[in-house]
Parts: sequence; C-alpha cells; structure tokens
Amino acid sequence: MSLIPRKLAIITGSTRTPRIGPHVVNIIKTLLESSTLPNKPTLTVLDIADFKLPVYDEIVIPANVPAKEQFAFEHSKKWSAAVKPFDAYILLSPEYNSGPPGGLKNAIDYLYHEWIGKPVLIITYGLFGGLNASESLKTILTGMKLRVVPTRPALAFGGADFPEILAEMGPAGKDGVVGEKSREKWSTGEVRESVLKGYGELVELLEGSVVDGATVA
Repeated sequence: MSLIPRKLAIITGSTRTPRIGPHVVNIIKTLLESSTLPNKPTLTVLDIADFKLPVYDEIVIPANVPAKEQFAFEHSKKWSAAVKPFDAYILLSPEYNSGPPGGLKNAIDYLYHEWIGKPVLIITYGLFGGLNASESLKTILTGMKLRVVPTRPALAFGGADFPEILAEMGPAGKDGVVGEKSREKWSTGEVRESVLKGYGELVELLEGSVVDGATVA
C-alpha cells in the first residue's frame, strides 16, 4: 500500500430543512474511523447545503472548465474548489420520491474535471434504504467517469415491522432526528459490515488496486 497521504470527502447530499443528513454522516464517519485498514485516508465532510447553490446558472459547460472557459459566479468557484483537492469521495444521499434529491443532482451538475477518474462510494438512506437513489447515482456518476465501487450500502430505517419503521421516520421528517432503532441498525450488524466493505473497496481502488478482478468504471 502507498504511504502517500490521501484525502477523502464525505459529501452530505441533503439540503432541505429539517434533515437528518448531517447525523447520518456522523454515524458513517464514526464507523470509518473504527476501521482497521492501514494507511486510511483523512476524512473531511463537505455539506452541499453550505454552498447555497442555485439551479445551475453558469453560461459555460462544466466540461469546458478550466481548459477552455471559466466559471463566472463565486458559488460555482467555491464548490468546484472545495471538491477538486480530494482523492476519493463518499456520497451520502437520501431518497426522495424514488430518486436522489434535486439539490444533490444540481450540485453534481456543476462538476466535471474536478473528479473524473476518482473513486466514489455511494451510501443511501430511506424507507427501503434508498435503493432507487443508489441506482440513479450509480448511473450518473459512472456516466461522469467516476469509478463507483461495487458495494453500495443502503440504510433502511429501523423497526421490527412497518408501523415501527414509520414511527422512526416521523421524527426524521418532522424534526431532523434519527431514531434510536435506526441509529443502532446503521451502526451495527449487516449495515456496519456493508459500510466497512465499501470503504475497503474504495481505499483499495484509491491505491490503484483492482477490485473483483477488473478496474471499476
């Protein structure tokens, strides 16, 4: 494994109020910090909500920046500059209406050369784990030439049955609070193993290794 320091950004993909995105990021970050992998990358949280991005309003195409044209607006420059320095990414997204949030898709649409060829781990959460959002993001990011790792953890809300799950979702949607059943489920067992597996694949790919016998593209 390389001893070159690596930098990894955990991107909070939710922007609405209230939201549980920052709480879920903290759970994931704690899990990653418990990993025993050698030469772990440094972790930094990037919250899309902090950048106040309007619906894409530049007159230039992101694929032309910076070789041919430049962004005109400060919000575009700041977001681009924030994303570019990292070697890999973990994209954390909720699922709204069977897909990723519009704010996240909009933030992605500001980017191109900042992260081409870099590895990304997709983690989603929602009623059934955000599976539709995960599939959509895989298609989007693969099309943008990022290397999506095979494992994509899906965090479904905790509860023994559907009424309990809905009870867990209530405070999340109303007050931005993660219920205890969900917090425990997302920190232990199969979810924990899935997150750490995906993280291991991300680090392996980051170090230039081959995942499952083929380069992930």
